[in-house]
Amino acid sequence: MNTRDERPTYADAACAALGDAMAHDERIVVVGEDVGRGGIFAQYRGLQQRFGAARVIDAPISEATIMGAGVGMALAGCRPVVEMRVVDFALCAIDEVVNQAAKCRYMFGGQGRVPLVARLPGGIWSASAAQHSQSLEAWFVHVPGLLVVAPSTAADNAALLRAAIDCGDPVVYLEHKELWGQRDAPEVAAAPPARLGQARVRRSGGDLTIVSWSRQLHWALEAAAQLATEGIDAEVIDLVTLWPWDRDTVLESAGRTGALLVTHEAVQIAGLGAEIVACAAEALGCRVMRAGAPRIPVGYAPTLEEQARVRPAAIAAAARRLLDRRKRP
Repeated sequence: MNTRDERPTYADAACAALGDAMAHDERIVVVGEDVGRGGIFAQYRGLQQRFGAARVIDAPISEATIMGAGVGMALAGCRPVVEMRVVDFALCAIDEVVNQAAKCRYMFGGQGRVPLVARLPGGIWSASAAQHSQSLEAWFVHVPGLLVVAPSTAADNAALLRAAIDCGDPVVYLEHKELWGQRDAPEVAAAPPARLGQARVRRSGGDLTIVSWSRQLHWALEAAAQLATEGIDAEVIDLVTLWPWDRDTVLESAGRTGALLVTHEAVQIAGLGAEIVACAAEALGCRVMRAGAPRIPVGYAPTLEEQARVRPAAIAAAARRLLDRRKRP
């Protein structure tokens, strides 16, 4: 009996979407380290064999050079997909992202656009320590001129990567390092394609709103399932696009439930969760809370690494505290 799972993984879905885009648009090129052999997470598997080394370009170990070349390609009319291996390494190319790609359209009055997708796999990567496990989405959300995307499912990774390539502006594309092998449940795979700037309601509920993204979204859903056994009905929203984030969906839900919890894998201090809860508090006056990581480097030892993770139990505990606070006179 054939028990092979035919559902695409998070990596397969993105690879297929990129291959389809490249087949339809010769302007799309890939540049980065290890892309010729398929990428370190197999997210480019077979693409160099299919499209050749002139369109799937192996680059030397120089992140600033790779990103700088990508910006130049974009200004010259290409639509480059720039691979940084992990978001941590992108810090070596931060000037090209923040001062060149992000600002070019503004500084030249729209005459120069940078339709570039920077794939920067983020998040904790088990047993990879402090320099390979960072969640830096708040840095990029802070920069005017950048779109920031963080898909949590294989289906969304395919749809959003294609949308990012097509959008015409620089996109920081944050795939999670520990989602590459994940396959979607049938109901997730069957959902309508994701859109830039539009959040997804992954679970409906009326007692409180939980907002998350990327891998943390899956733990938020686990926390909601745990809360349901206690009679607490949580709505879970997958933000999907971190900038622009879907204020309407979040505020509608938080206004209806009266309580908003934002949870993310990134350090809680000055994280994106702070912006979201501040907007909700200003607009609605609802109760708000965050559940993020402590301000510590991610440790290599499993016991230390665990301190940086915000697991479902911690999310559920934060939700209980939030509801208890709401009930006080």
